[in-house]
Amino acid sequence: MPRSKRIAIWLVGALAIAAIAAPVIAFYAVRWVYGPELPSVTALSELQLQVPLRIYTQDEQLIGEFGAERRAPMAYDQLPQRVIDAFLAAEDDRFFEHPGVDWQGLLRAAWKLALTGEKIQGGSTITMQLARNIYLSPERSYERKIREILLALRIEEEMTKEQILETYLNKIFLGQRAYGVGAASQVYFARDAADLTWGQAALLAGLPKAPSRDNPVTSPQRAQDRRDYVLSRLRSLGKISELEYEAALAEPVAVKLSTAPVQSDAHYVAEMIRAEMIDQYGESAYTDGYQVYATVHSQRQEAANHALRSALLAYEERHAWRGPEARLPSELLSQSGPRRDLIEDFLAQRPSAAGLMPAAVVSFSAARLTVLLPDQRLAEIDAANFKWASIGERNALREGDIVRVRKVGDAWRLAQLPAVQGAFVALDPRDGAIQAVVGGYDFLLNKYNRVTQARRQSGSSFKPFLYAAAFEHGYTPATVLLDAPVVFQDSHLEGAWRPENHDGDFKGPMRLREALVHSRNLVSIRLLQELGLNYVRDYVSRFGLERARMPRDLSMALGTGSYSPLELAAAYAVLANGGFRVQPYVVERIVDAGGNTIFQATPPTVCADCEQEQATPPATTDATQADPAGASAENPSRPPRVIDPRVAWLIDDILREVTIRGTAAQARKLGRRDISGKTGTTNDETDAWFNGYNGELVAVAWVGFDQPAPLGRGEVGGRAALPMWMDFMRTALEDHAETPRARPTGLVTVRIGKESGLLASGSDPDAILEIVPEEHVPRTGANSALSRAVPVEDLF
Repeated sequence: MPRSKRIAIWLVGALAIAAIAAPVIAFYAVRWVYGPELPSVTALSELQLQVPLRIYTQDEQLIGEFGAERRAPMAYDQLPQRVIDAFLAAEDDRFFEHPGVDWQGLLRAAWKLALTGEKIQGGSTITMQLARNIYLSPERSYERKIREILLALRIEEEMTKEQILETYLNKIFLGQRAYGVGAASQVYFARDAADLTWGQAALLAGLPKAPSRDNPVTSPQRAQDRRDYVLSRLRSLGKISELEYEAALAEPVAVKLSTAPVQSDAHYVAEMIRAEMIDQYGESAYTDGYQVYATVHSQRQEAANHALRSALLAYEERHAWRGPEARLPSELLSQSGPRRDLIEDFLAQRPSAAGLMPAAVVSFSAARLTVLLPDQRLAEIDAANFKWASIGERNALREGDIVRVRKVGDAWRLAQLPAVQGAFVALDPRDGAIQAVVGGYDFLLNKYNRVTQARRQSGSSFKPFLYAAAFEHGYTPATVLLDAPVVFQDSHLEGAWRPENHDGDFKGPMRLREALVHSRNLVSIRLLQELGLNYVRDYVSRFGLERARMPRDLSMALGTGSYSPLELAAAYAVLANGGFRVQPYVVERIVDAGGNTIFQATPPTVCADCEQEQATPPATTDATQADPAGASAENPSRPPRVIDPRVAWLIDDILREVTIRGTAAQARKLGRRDISGKTGTTNDETDAWFNGYNGELVAVAWVGFDQPAPLGRGEVGGRAALPMWMDFMRTALEDHAETPRARPTGLVTVRIGKESGLLASGSDPDAILEIVPEEHVPRTGANSALSRAVPVEDLF
């Protein structure tokens, strides 16, 4: 063979070897340069997805979801095949064939670059996208592409194809804060991924390329174009038939944008728990997949919602109709009536509020009101259902007026958004577990939680604590004080103070039982004057009411100190459970993303025989000094006793009479003999309260304006707040047996004079029975020794 030919063969061989070896050498050179900088793939198989915080009721009804990212992770065997097929058709149809890098695709992209000089994105496999999304920046550069390729190869070495695809389909961003196909199915279509049609699966699969640009919410046409492309790819790959393809193309791009499907309206509870979780876990609470279960049960919560809203709507109907809340723009009105086809968007700007729907007036007469609802249905309202508004010629409704309506049974009724507000809270007095919280008419209108954040004057709600202080000090229900006019010159008050009873009259000498049953202001003031301010402030703080917020003057007897409904509920729990102070709590348990219970509430709990314990309450129990855990020093599983069980029983016995013949006598309609409570009303009917309980449930209702103002003549606690409490208790205690309270030892029944409160002879026809501590049986002589004068310095 000629020498020239041998040289030529050698050169061709060398070039061939070089052509083969060069890429391999280049590849290993690049790997040697960039390999040490690549992150470990080990963490990818243990990837912690940012799963939002989800909050549930005790009976596992979702009440809130919080987090920047919406996620619903799915295991590989839960992923529907049509979803897998759609994403592979759109992003990487050779996924199960290549080693993580589609060299054919990369060569096509390189050829395009060589021909046009244009740097484009191309050849990215699902594995490469996963590497980029999790580990690398989104910049488009050759260097990032090299890292992406190397990392994709490493991922394929350490994970199975199924693991890679599962991670990708749970991690990929699909717009509207939705990450992963599970969350996106709920967000866009309000259904599970398993229920998606071919058209819906293709629409989701078209989003990863540009989730903002191709979003069906903001760009429905672009979303449809991408969906149709994915469907054509599915057809060309043989994943769907021609018939399925045509049917999917015919599907409209109908998006039903949805947040997490909240199953029970307990937004105020969810917000309380969200705040607690952030305090405990910081921002990771939003991303680590915690599931929190509240102490609240959905049935009781729904009963509380209904009770509060009914009470506020009833108040609104007792007061002035404020007229339409808006009018339709003139361009939406025509000679033939409102333009129904254009009104829907206008009404959508005024969303429903707890069942109060916006509606446009179509016609009005003295006998009938016709309105157009947001869904373009007509609703007829008869005169009986708008009579309360006293609509006449001067304030007649006109076509195009915007009003609120609500459904009552099968009928529609005229309504208005309440200007007044309310709060309701219920808890278990045995351990403090919160049972229901309603912080206002509608959380979505106003997130201010009046149960925990609003401190309002308590009015006569305070009196039971004052009388408890008196009974602890030796007074009894038989003690007589004077219900008569009085004038105080007090340096702590502005000038002369002339307090009055609510009804303006005076009863003369009264036994303390009668004074509390009928909420007599003047007796309460005299009682505080005799006991001394400092003593009462110290004693009442045992109930958890902060001493510093109790006024240093005699107006304290009328409840001028300001407390939240939750604070009052906890204070009344002491009376309900026989004298133990429990700490309210709302978190029952916390479960982490792995399903492990990382917190289980174990609150100190009143035992069945606790009321018979005769432990001496602490001498000073200011709320600010109490053990925050609320446990007894002698027995950590029991709450601390803070008042004598006999005092608790006596106050409970009197408050039970309040619900039978006193200021809350309406409560008799519940037909129960185990409920007790106290109304509360502040000056000018500014705040209306009812605080009531039985042995297993304490509930507090409040009605008032956020900016304190009179509620109106006659809007006292027994009228404005008590119906709310009764509506709740009627449902909450249904099918619950009565819980009669055993009388503790150390109390005796005596015959006393009805007017004098002194021991009566057996022949006295007007004698009545009274229960008193055995060491404080009334004498047959003067009873006024207890009504002693108190030095001025002891008052302040």
